Amino acid sequence: MLIVSVTEGEDKPLKYPHMFRAAQVLLVNKVDLLPHVAFDVHRLEEAARQVNPGLRVLRLSATRGDGLEQWYGWLRSLAGVEAVAAGR
Repeated sequence: MLIVSVTEGEDKPLKYPHMFRAAQVLLVNKVDLLPHVAFDVHRLEEAARQVNPGLRVLRLSATRGDGLEQWYGWLRSLAGVEAVAAGR
């Protein structure tokens, strides 16, 4: 899992491709700030998928609750897979 805040800039996937290649999920955090910052979320997602075409992208706002259910669902599914692999 990799977390990028909208306050950081959308060029991160091309600056740090190894991190994005290794990630299964990209959390785009603080999307509630998008109207107030110069950040192109579509450009970020496009660049991230250039580096990792299978990357799942979730847009989150802890303040408003955007995307939290999808993130929790992903965490629950991951925990289920790990529990099965551990024989629980």
